[in-house]
Amino acid sequence: MDYAKCAEEICEALGGRDNLVRVSCCATRLRFVVVDEDKTDRGILEGIDGVKGVLGDKGQFQVIIGTGAVNKVYGEFLDNSGTEDVKEVRAAVAARIPLFWRIIRTLGDVFVPILPAIVASGLMMGLDGILGKVSVSFAESDWYSILSMIANTAFTFLPVLVAVSAAKVFGGNIFLGAVIGMIMIHPDLLNAWSAASMDRADIPVWHLFGFLSVRQVGYQGHVLPVVFAVWLMCKVENWLHRHVPEMFDLFVTPLCTVFMTASVTLGVIGPVSSVAETYVLEFAGWLIAMGHGVGAMVMGGFYPVTVVCGIHHMYNVIEAGLLAAGRSNTWMPIASAANFAQGAACLAVGMKAKNTRIKSAAIPSFLSAALGITEPAMFGVNLRFVKPFMCGMAGGAAGALLGSILGVGAVSYGVTGLPGFLITLDYTWQYGLVLAVSFCVSFALTWAVWKE
Repeated sequence: MDYAKCAEEICEALGGRDNLVRVSCCATRLRFVVVDEDKTDRGILEGIDGVKGVLGDKGQFQVIIGTGAVNKVYGEFLDNSGTEDVKEVRAAVAARIPLFWRIIRTLGDVFVPILPAIVASGLMMGLDGILGKVSVSFAESDWYSILSMIANTAFTFLPVLVAVSAAKVFGGNIFLGAVIGMIMIHPDLLNAWSAASMDRADIPVWHLFGFLSVRQVGYQGHVLPVVFAVWLMCKVENWLHRHVPEMFDLFVTPLCTVFMTASVTLGVIGPVSSVAETYVLEFAGWLIAMGHGVGAMVMGGFYPVTVVCGIHHMYNVIEAGLLAAGRSNTWMPIASAANFAQGAACLAVGMKAKNTRIKSAAIPSFLSAALGITEPAMFGVNLRFVKPFMCGMAGGAAGALLGSILGVGAVSYGVTGLPGFLITLDYTWQYGLVLAVSFCVSFALTWAVWKE
């Protein structure tokens, strides 16, 4: 694959450099915001060598390249287009997007960049747990303690990671964002997990202005309060940058930004949003357990649709909240069942097809899906033929139903498929059964209904 040529042809199909507002990259796709959608040619875009699929709506385009190759095309694209500096009409383009989708997209932008840290910690917890179960002496050694500490770090300081990422998304100073995140888990505040088991009357309180009572409790079990707090911080900081004289800006803006944001966060944003987040997590738990797994079954079937829409990263918020609250990540087996089922459908197509090009696309895409990256399978094969995609949804629903009934949960997020065994050590055979059922149902249905 000629990465430079692919990048150049994509740029031309999207109307050229002057028509591009922003380009970003995730694990499998390039995401573009364009000025004028009428200047783009979707037909040419879909026919470019290396492009496995295209999604576009309201000035946004998602071009599926595939894991690994997408980073190289992205690098060539930035070298040749310079779109990272083109921001003049970004606000105008964003205004055309409905509020709900903007919120979903923003949450994805916040949580996707911190996935490598979460994945690394989760996999390390899995490896540490395996070694501890295999060897009793290792479980009692200092090495086990050290590895456990390293693995838990990302989850212990998750609010700081979220704050830094949110500050970058909302256009603020990432270091001030880090300060806000650290304030919310400051050791002078009572640890939220400890406070949960205490009598409310025993929790220390600050009394301010004669009428405002602020509990001295941290936010170790929450992530949404951090997002809201940093959003406010960025608004305050940018307003001060515009109104404070330049000679005082370096001193006045950071001081006022941190003080005002921290005060409002501890007094209002934190308590209100933490309660709201608790209700969201309770709803998520209720949905999974609803009707003896019926809710999980529905989500397992519907999950691939959210991947197609590019909004599946919204689940990261729920998963991070479950883990931060000390719960098991029961959303992970739903996503894993859905992903593995799409891979199975893709494999059935590859094995049944006689066309060499279909085979060469389907079988490697199955391997990618088995490791948790489903876009090549879905966009390159399943969606093209429709029936495999529908059969994959059925397989995902069956696997998710079984996972809910068996109570499968994970200790991390961002990992699905075969690597998921490392973060589901307490449910090894159950998780394996979930993947097996998802695979068999999807593969059998696809083999039965799909014809070349």
